[in-house]
Amino acid sequence: MKALVGLICGIVFGVGLAMSGMTDTAKVLGFLDVTGNWVPDLAFVMGGAVLVTLLAFRFVLKAKRPLLNPRFYLPATSVIDGRLLGGAAIFGIGWGVYGYCPGPALAALTYLDNKTGMFVVAMLVGMAVANKVARN
Repeated sequence: MKALVGLICGIVFGVGLAMSGMTDTAKVLGFLDVTGNWVPDLAFVMGGAVLVTLLAFRFVLKAKRPLLNPRFYLPATSVIDGRLLGGAAIFGIGWGVYGYCPGPALAALTYLDNKTGMFVVAMLVGMAVANKVARN
């Protein structure tokens, strides 16, 4: 049941990313180009997501536990350290260079574009290296 709910949520998320334009690298790069030809569309997408999260989390976190897990998995710390800043910088560079972050990149694999495939492979290798470094 848990896997089926996860699959359905992933499909809905991917369709939402595609419908909002988050899988269109030209639109994403246009959004990031605040000093040039700025495309503000994605500000509304992100603003809507933040608003839904702010409202929904107030109700969700009042529950004793999630529906399909024994407990909530929340961050254990709120410390901003070098690892967090480095990860954010790498994420931002990847987003700015190609126009994808992990979710939209995976959703865009359905377009069967070679460049997107290479991006996802590089992203997965980067994640594996980061996990290996974090264990040491």
